[in-house]
Amino acid sequence: MSFRKPLSVSKHISSSPFYFAIYVILVVLGNVGNSTVIAVVGQSLLRETGAVRSSDVILVNMAFSNMMVSLVRNTVVMVSDLGVEIFLSRDMCHLMMGIWVWLRSANVWSTFFLSAFHFQTLRRVAPPVITLHGPRGPPKSLILCFFLIWSLNLIYAIPGFIFSKNGDENSTETLMLVSSTTRPLMGCIWDFPSVYSGLAFATSSMVIHESLPICLMNITNLGSLLTLYAHGHSRNTTNKSQDAPVVTRIPAERRAAKVILALNVLFISSWGTNVISVNYFNYNRGSSTEFLLIVARFANMSFIAFSPIVLAVGHRKLRAFIKSVLSRIISVFG
Repeated sequence: MSFRKPLSVSKHISSSPFYFAIYVILVVLGNVGNSTVIAVVGQSLLRETGAVRSSDVILVNMAFSNMMVSLVRNTVVMVSDLGVEIFLSRDMCHLMMGIWVWLRSANVWSTFFLSAFHFQTLRRVAPPVITLHGPRGPPKSLILCFFLIWSLNLIYAIPGFIFSKNGDENSTETLMLVSSTTRPLMGCIWDFPSVYSGLAFATSSMVIHESLPICLMNITNLGSLLTLYAHGHSRNTTNKSQDAPVVTRIPAERRAAKVILALNVLFISSWGTNVISVNYFNYNRGSSTEFLLIVARFANMSFIAFSPIVLAVGHRKLRAFIKSVLSRIISVFG
């Protein structure tokens, strides 16, 4: 693929204290917030004596995917903006580019899975079967879903392990994917056999990992809200359908629906901004390219940084942990 004049996005961000400060804050929020979700919710799961809460397992999986993207990708970008330049070998670039595509793609579908699970829970006709002496741990169907998410996205990431190479300080990316990169990092760039094959992969990425998840999130979240509304309306009538969805904890489910809706809005806004910016680069290359790539950089991290805050608002154990930490800080400095 041909090279063009290097973009100065990284230099522009690193030279501006305001931009760089926001960037560091987002990275720190992503690392600390998601690790806190994993620690607090994961600890409560380990303490469960019987069947664990599937929703908490899904939260841990989503937070884990967020943290891995933040550590492996966003933190490295921040270090690079500090002026620490690392250039990997060709084999290492194959490995890292594939890992970036894999983690980012799995992160998208792990986020959607939370919305899909809540919709399926609300639509369940029969009440869940809970056995006191049943097997400990998450259901096998849930483990299978996690396996499919991570394994299928690993298969999708195979081109990243193959069509990439190492560049130098003068290299610039000629193809950008939301699911992997919006700038050359550690000298690694895409190296497709032709421009058309690269754009074909970018287009498939836009459909599979950008447009489809957003559409499915909107459908499942709207379905959850309609199910809750229908159940609340049916409680005021005397004739209930025998096969109506079973929703036994309406206040709790409404809170969960609001949290998931907030997560979806946050994801769609950050992901959508990133999609528009990156595809503008791929297909247009107009005068606004540099500014939009800066926007893409921040939008790419906003969901990972702010999703733990949204979860803390709706999750009882996370709220209790944060209140405990804040009270200790106040008592120390008060």
